[in-house]
Amino acid sequence: MLAIAAPEWIQWFDYPGLELWKFGNLAIFTIAAILLLRRPISEALLARREVIRRELLQAQSDLDQAEAQLREAEALLARLNADTAAVQEQARNEAEAERQRLAIATEREMEKLKLQAQREIEMAGRVARRTLRQYLAIRSVELARETVLSQIKPEDDSHLIEQSIGQLRRTRA
Repeated sequence: MLAIAAPEWIQWFDYPGLELWKFGNLAIFTIAAILLLRRPISEALLARREVIRRELLQAQSDLDQAEAQLREAEALLARLNADTAAVQEQARNEAEAERQRLAIATEREMEKLKLQAQREIEMAGRVARRTLRQYLAIRSVELARETVLSQIKPEDDSHLIEQSIGQLRRTRA
């Protein structure tokens, strides 16, 4: 076999571990890939850029909507606080009005009860006076009878009977 000796600079291409021909192949492959794939990669990157731009616009729109909703919620919360305060104030006013109404109603009821008690006391007084008068009348009659019976003599008794009979005769005639 005949071995042809290669020039020395070519031997450097075949130096173990360096093998410059592999770098040459890589350079050719890279240049070919760039030439062939430049347009599709550029279009893909442009499309990706457009998608990212649309997503950023959508995100900005969503952020604006969220901020608007936040402002609306804060306004509602502020109104809610004001409404709560108004309801509390109204409840206090109603409670005070109810207390006053109850106080007036209680006062009226107490006045009615006083008048009713006064009437009952007066009526009880009248009944007691009438009962006392009756009792005193009955007792007076009993005492008078006892006094008359203790002081009357048999001749006074006959004299009274005769007078009563005489009065009866005059009234008949």
